[in-house]
Amino acid sequence: MLIEPIWKQYESLSIVGMEKNAGKTVTLNALLDQAYHAKRVIGLTSIGRDGERKDLVTATQKPSVFVTEGTYVATAESLFLKAEGQLEILEITDFNTSMGKIVIGKVILSGEIEIAGPCSNDQLILLIEKLKSHGANLVIVDGAIDRKSSASPSVTQGTILATGAVLSRDMQKGIMQTVYQGRLFQLEAISETSIRAIAVEAIRSQRIGIIGDQVMYLESKTALNAGHLIGGHMDEHTSHVVIPGALVKKTVEDIIKNTKYYGQLTLVVKDATRIFIDYKDWMYYEKLGIRVLVCDPINLVAITINPSSPSGYYYDPKVYQKQLQFYFKDIPVIDVLS
Repeated sequence: MLIEPIWKQYESLSIVGMEKNAGKTVTLNALLDQAYHAKRVIGLTSIGRDGERKDLVTATQKPSVFVTEGTYVATAESLFLKAEGQLEILEITDFNTSMGKIVIGKVILSGEIEIAGPCSNDQLILLIEKLKSHGANLVIVDGAIDRKSSASPSVTQGTILATGAVLSRDMQKGIMQTVYQGRLFQLEAISETSIRAIAVEAIRSQRIGIIGDQVMYLESKTALNAGHLIGGHMDEHTSHVVIPGALVKKTVEDIIKNTKYYGQLTLVVKDATRIFIDYKDWMYYEKLGIRVLVCDPINLVAITINPSSPSGYYYDPKVYQKQLQFYFKDIPVIDVLS
């Protein structure tokens, strides 16, 4: 049972899908069902929107989110009123969405519901605390497509990665994409105390930090168009560059073009949700000698798999699970439907 080890260790958990139809909602429903039978009190919200009957991007049918008696739910007002079950209103928050304010309620009668939470991490953190204060012992955050920020350790204590055949018709390609995302979530944290202190300050003050014999700060809130400046300020003593926002391909490419010292470089970001680089480019940068460390590592709790694709093709579930488990020896790889 997946809920037991989670329940004993964490008060908040995010579920992040690799793509639409990767099985994220199936994973969520399995967790909610297990929690109900284990008599655990769950709080549920989302970053963005989820739980709709038809996928708003792909127009394919998808499983609804089914909530049972005793569950605490935080969702947008218009969706709260449309819930098929019966909910008791506990609090109307000041968090606004395009579908109304976020309402916190307790499920009195089981039923299906759509979940739409706040779009900012700051509001999501506060909402998690509100759900806990109302009585939830474990808050589950359902992430939305391209919104992996809910996995940030500043938001939730643990993360489940949902993946599936939807990634590629070629199982090996789908596996390697999942391995890449999983390894991003497992990036090593900075171990040197002095480097970490500089990195934390640079990120807090939203400045690029170049660390060598001395520390240099570039007054730029984003590194998106600053790769040439970073490269121009690097020398043979440069060991680390702290990126205060997102780390993207363009920044790395511009650094490479503007310095011959890129092979000794370690880039530092707040956490892995700030990295937006394709896995093929990542492998290339690793071969060049470029490393990436994080200030705050993500705690990957489990990987769930969906061997079927809405396009009609599927992977052999046992082979798929076994091969993924080979790469994640210390993390359970679970076929939830099986």
